[in-house]
Amino acid sequence: MTLLAASGLVAGYGKGDEILKGVSLTVGSGEIVAIIGPNGAGKSTLLKAIAGLLHPAQGTIRFDGHPIHGLPPRVIARAGIAFVPQEANIFPAMTVRENLEIGGYLDPSRVRSRIDTAFQRFPMLAEKRQRAARTLSGGQRQVLAMAMALMVAPRLLLLDEPSAGLSPVAAETLFATITSVNGDGVAIAMVEQNASEALLIADRATVLVDGRNRRDGDAATLRADPDIGRLFLGFDA
Repeated sequence: MTLLAASGLVAGYGKGDEILKGVSLTVGSGEIVAIIGPNGAGKSTLLKAIAGLLHPAQGTIRFDGHPIHGLPPRVIARAGIAFVPQEANIFPAMTVRENLEIGGYLDPSRVRSRIDTAFQRFPMLAEKRQRAARTLSGGQRQVLAMAMALMVAPRLLLLDEPSAGLSPVAAETLFATITSVNGDGVAIAMVEQNASEALLIADRATVLVDGRNRRDGDAATLRADPDIGRLFLGFDA
């Protein structure tokens, strides 16, 4: 079943600034969809448009069959979409638990039970619940950011460059966490520069180039494609 359907999106950060030039994206229930491409292709802009942080000048976005393009971020979050930006995605001076409390602001009555669930899902966060978030490692901060997003019980999680700046070991752990979250039934649309690893865990993928869809298809097929390997994965497949 199609959960998210974005079609013909034109969007940017100012009048006449078209970073997205007719981009489309679909995400099915329970899928992981990777969004890859060179810097400046519009990958992060696409996620921001879906999350309501940018209003498309043209195109439509439907979630579970209902139009959401142009709606405020809070309304889109209530509908079941959570966005984890690449940067500034936690509150460093607050404790891990306080960060989770803030993540659950849309439904205060369920904060306590969802924090308990988060601590069961992520034992590392439970162990560090009273520590300031700034004391966490880079990988742990990304896990906390995802846990904050999960506090609204989303059906779709938007991840913007989750492995950026992480060591290979930390990135591997993070990708395993993403797979685990998806295994619990949360669909994921993920922008990722580490295209090779993203395609390993994704079901499908889209390649953006200069604000347009260049390729779409099965992730394993794209990973095995010599052109994709040479241009985006750093090797000749």
